[in-house]
Amino acid sequence: MTLRLPDANGALRAYEPRSEPLALNPGSAFTSRTVFSAAHVVADPYADTTPDGPAAVDWDATLAFRRHLWAHGLGVAEAMDTAQRGMGLDWAGAAELIRRSAAEAKAVGGRIACGVGTDQLAAGTLEEVRRAYEEQLAVVEESGAQAILMASRALAATARGPEDYLEVYGHLLRQAAEPVVLHWLGPMFDPALEGYWGSSDLDAATDTFLEVIAAHPDKVDGVKISLLDARREVDLRRRLPQGVRCYTGDDFHYPELIAGDEQGFSHALLGIFDPLGPLAAEAVRVLDTGNTEGFRALLDPTVALSRHLFQAPTRFYKTGVVFLAWLAGHQDHFVMVGGLQSARSLPHFARAYELADGLGLFPDPKLAEERMRTLLSLYGVSQ
Repeated sequence: MTLRLPDANGALRAYEPRSEPLALNPGSAFTSRTVFSAAHVVADPYADTTPDGPAAVDWDATLAFRRHLWAHGLGVAEAMDTAQRGMGLDWAGAAELIRRSAAEAKAVGGRIACGVGTDQLAAGTLEEVRRAYEEQLAVVEESGAQAILMASRALAATARGPEDYLEVYGHLLRQAAEPVVLHWLGPMFDPALEGYWGSSDLDAATDTFLEVIAAHPDKVDGVKISLLDARREVDLRRRLPQGVRCYTGDDFHYPELIAGDEQGFSHALLGIFDPLGPLAAEAVRVLDTGNTEGFRALLDPTVALSRHLFQAPTRFYKTGVVFLAWLAGHQDHFVMVGGLQSARSLPHFARAYELADGLGLFPDPKLAEERMRTLLSLYGVSQ
């Protein structure tokens, strides 16, 4: 049955939903790439909350979604910006999320890495920033998960130059029990991170980033690059020390970066793999056989959806991710912690639905259509 969907100009257009999903089943572990999906959190819609109050999380639905990702062979990158760190989920909520998800990973044999930041600290001295990082690192290590050292708003506000980044990260890497992932999140994802690594000149910032790694290569499993600049990522991964992985966080160019070239390839740690999980997993298993063309044939068509979800302001991509999880039946409502469901427009949602449906991402296309009709009705769009 045809849907009337609003476009960016406010006009309604006809769309015919597909009737059958792609057949995407759980499969074996990957052999050629290490792949993490950053995962969203499911809000508790019955909690009496305010946008600036503590997050209320539906733990059952949140953990069920992680089991969905693990079942398809993906690792889970937990308590990252996709989980609304700093945009609805505070450190107390993130710590609880880390403990619960790490225990669940242990129970089902899933791979997990968790974000370590300083979001319990609004601002402070370098010593206070370091202690905040240490507190979070201890929680992650005690949970048995791998640590991802995330970029810190407090450090960006406090650091006087590259030397302060070298000092703080050097201290953390020396005390880390196991090799960590270093995360460079660009200002398009978080404007407060402008000038990270001590310079707004990305060439200078890259040199400092590489200096941190070179000083402690045995403590760096890999780096996650989220700058939405494929050329820069390729250049950086070619300069990494032997044995240090590059995990792409580029939600605009991930197929080509994961496929790689004659000089190497990127692994993946991506927010877009939250809605793409089963399809992305199928593509990587095709790549495991050496079939790069088959991999690209599956994954290239998903880029239009990813670019739509991550369009500026990029930090609001989480809204689209949770919207698609609702349409796909992974949760029973479209409510987000911090009220972030209001961050995108109805035309944005309509286009996201159309692109995802066209890819066959919804396990039950009829359910997705019914939920889309409900949303349209709430906005006053009659069918």
